[in-house]
Amino acid sequence: MNKTLKVILLVLAVIVVALGSFAGGFVTGHFLPFGGVSDSQSPTVSVPPTTSPDQQSATPQDMQALFSPFWEAWNLVHENYVDQPVDDVALMRGAISGMLQALGDKHSSYMDPQNYADANASLDGSYEGIGAYVDTTTTFLTVISPIPGSPAERAGLKSGDQVVAIDNEDMTGITAEAARLKVLGPAGTTVHLSIMREGEADLLEFDITREKIVISSASGKMLENDIAYVQVTTFGANTTPELLATLNDLMAQNPKGIVLDLRNNGGGFLSTSVEVTSQFVGEGVVLLEQYGDGTKTTYDVIPGGLATDVSIPMVVLINEGSASASEIVAGALQDLGRAKLVGVTSYGKGSVQNWIPLSGDNGAVRITIAKWLTPNGNTIHEVGLTPDYEVELTAEDVEAERDPQLDKAVEVLLETIGK
Repeated sequence: MNKTLKVILLVLAVIVVALGSFAGGFVTGHFLPFGGVSDSQSPTVSVPPTTSPDQQSATPQDMQALFSPFWEAWNLVHENYVDQPVDDVALMRGAISGMLQALGDKHSSYMDPQNYADANASLDGSYEGIGAYVDTTTTFLTVISPIPGSPAERAGLKSGDQVVAIDNEDMTGITAEAARLKVLGPAGTTVHLSIMREGEADLLEFDITREKIVISSASGKMLENDIAYVQVTTFGANTTPELLATLNDLMAQNPKGIVLDLRNNGGGFLSTSVEVTSQFVGEGVVLLEQYGDGTKTTYDVIPGGLATDVSIPMVVLINEGSASASEIVAGALQDLGRAKLVGVTSYGKGSVQNWIPLSGDNGAVRITIAKWLTPNGNTIHEVGLTPDYEVELTAEDVEAERDPQLDKAVEVLLETIGK
């Protein structure tokens, strides 16, 4: 085994120790006979331990016994697998992926270099694809929400849609992350999606032309009756400056009320959610991070927000596509008494992940480090936020270009300001 690979594996082992997440890792697999299926006529194969002195020395001293089965398996693959030579980098990345899967947490995973680059690109404000936030922890790739104005939205994809086939290739048994990568592609090309939708007896078929998706994080306009409407579609690198520009424009027009639209916002950076919340509330706690040992970190409001005047009432719109960072913002504004929530119960993602890049351009690990709680100590993980005013938005409403959720938000504001 070359020295470079040994160095990579040693570095990875050190990282794993530092993160404290190895317990229950490689040694939880199953051993099968070399033939793969038990056969009483097959000869019994006996081999001596195959861990070399070099491999032992490349493993931290206090973990050599734990890693010994891994090195034995590694060498057995190199000595016995039928198709040689094997891809050492693929084996190394597969081992990391298996380790993260062994944690049993659907939000902790390994991101290979391309996956990591794609994930960062979407938060930087642009990428090429169909424009939808998706859940890759499900059996089939599942739409959380289409991005407003995207090919996915124009085609009619909805929250909860499951992608069961891509370009007529059955996705059964294919990981949702692998399916996501198949949906991405150069602008101008077409992808055919077969969609399973709740309430539909048959699959729905969509041909969607990919585009360069430029995500406008924040925008706004003035509605009738001096109501300021602000829409935040993601929590990425450009969200805060775009929101500041939007609020500077709208607040100069002396609004009597504010609607913050977080519908179909799939989330993003936790730090951005704190910055966004701080534009609407002057003081208090935005969220609490609760770690596995019971300790908590408090994230406080950042002073100096542009729309913190409580004499200007506020409503936040949420739906089943409002997830993660958008739930942090909505939950904080609800708990702090700054805003009422209108819409339907949100997605319910209440955990915090760190994306930690690995050395040597080998992607990153995404590790759940904490659960987050609203300022009042409530968790929304797999529960979601409950709106103060529950209002559905039906397919018929969309078809007729009606928005009863926004209408209700304006109604609540007008009642509050006495109009």
